[in-house]
Amino acid sequence: MSAAFVHLSDIHFGQERDDTVHIHDDVKQQLIADAAEVVGNLPGRVAQGILVTGDIAYSGKRAQYDDAGRWLDELARSIGCPIHMVQMVPGNHDVDRDKLSVGGSQLLDYIRAGGAAEYERVVNNPADRASLLARFEDYGRFSCGYDCALDDEARFATNRRIELAPGRWIRFIRMNSALLCHGKERDDAPELMIGARQFTIPRNTGEENVLLVHHPLNWYRDADEVRQYVRNRARVFISGHEHDPKVTIDPVDDRCDVMMVAAGAAVPFKSNEAYTYTYNIIEFDWDEEADALAVTMHPRAWNPKQTRFEADTKRLGGSQPRFVLGSPNFRKCTQRNENGLAAGERAPVRDEESDQQVVEFVAKEIAEETPPMPPPIEGYELTLLRFFRDLLENERLRILVELNAIPADSDERMTQGVERKLFDWLAREGRLLELDRMIDKLIEERDGGQN
Repeated sequence: MSAAFVHLSDIHFGQERDDTVHIHDDVKQQLIADAAEVVGNLPGRVAQGILVTGDIAYSGKRAQYDDAGRWLDELARSIGCPIHMVQMVPGNHDVDRDKLSVGGSQLLDYIRAGGAAEYERVVNNPADRASLLARFEDYGRFSCGYDCALDDEARFATNRRIELAPGRWIRFIRMNSALLCHGKERDDAPELMIGARQFTIPRNTGEENVLLVHHPLNWYRDADEVRQYVRNRARVFISGHEHDPKVTIDPVDDRCDVMMVAAGAAVPFKSNEAYTYTYNIIEFDWDEEADALAVTMHPRAWNPKQTRFEADTKRLGGSQPRFVLGSPNFRKCTQRNENGLAAGERAPVRDEESDQQVVEFVAKEIAEETPPMPPPIEGYELTLLRFFRDLLENERLRILVELNAIPADSDERMTQGVERKLFDWLAREGRLLELDRMIDKLIEERDGGQN
């Protein structure tokens, strides 16, 4: 069974000026209608989620993410997926440059004048790392609601995989390519870095990695090292930023490929013959004959004469949009028991009354102690989304205090990571209903006070 995702990049909420606000709002509404129609004609008739490869906002401000959240909710409902099923990474426009301190600016200069050693020295220091990550404060709160928080040690992040066939999964890997962005970076003299702590992504039997990142490889100073890992560890590499949609297949060897997908912009700064409004619907499937990951692209582009989206027959595969990729991690699952499981593999929990894919939340993979999994509690993901995305910082703190989630002897600084830990504790204590009631109450109080 295929798994379909709506793929967006460079939506740029907050860039609109004058009459463009009306045009861009109309384009976004037409995109929702178009996605609903295309997904509704696919075999499964619903999408399994939304993928966003950066630049959700234009300048990393809370109000821009508030608008983005409402729009993403509407899009998710139109394609039949829960509103929390969004995977996202930040782009350069998700950086709030107003929050760059003098010390942070000097850190960026220090890394640009150096290289990998200087990068690692900075991100290995908690205070220096926090100075750079502070610019993602509003993006961080927004993404945390979708369980896509930036890794607080500047590593890659992965917390979701989806089953395509028995023992065959795709795992989403998220990278932050915008950590070093300052507003004037160029690709002809690359200054950005991914860093070894991010590009050493996992390789697991039965899993093929789908890597989400904002900047294409040519924007990185450490592109050669990143490319080596991408070619051998990822099966699909999806990026945004350049607003120029294209797809290439990079053969690693005769039985291993990596698919490089460059996204267009859902809402570029302007629409012309070179750049226009574009988005994709991507289907992932298992090709049984080749025991391989198959990817089918459904690129959509704006027709300015008819003022609507239509199939893009020129880019991203055109009339032959299905790609079967050499998939070595799938082929490792050849020795299976009578239940179709590889050695050491556990059977996923299935919904016997539905024919949908198994979506599994997985703890991030790092060398240090692995954090606990999100509680398998009905309603957890939606309450998590509302708690982080829809509440102000003082409102979240008020809930944690009133529900006695903060230990009396705690002197821990209240970070998003600490808030998430306390939220999970409340969920495990069976107090999601109390959380929901307090969220409703605080939002009602705030909205009432604004009327």
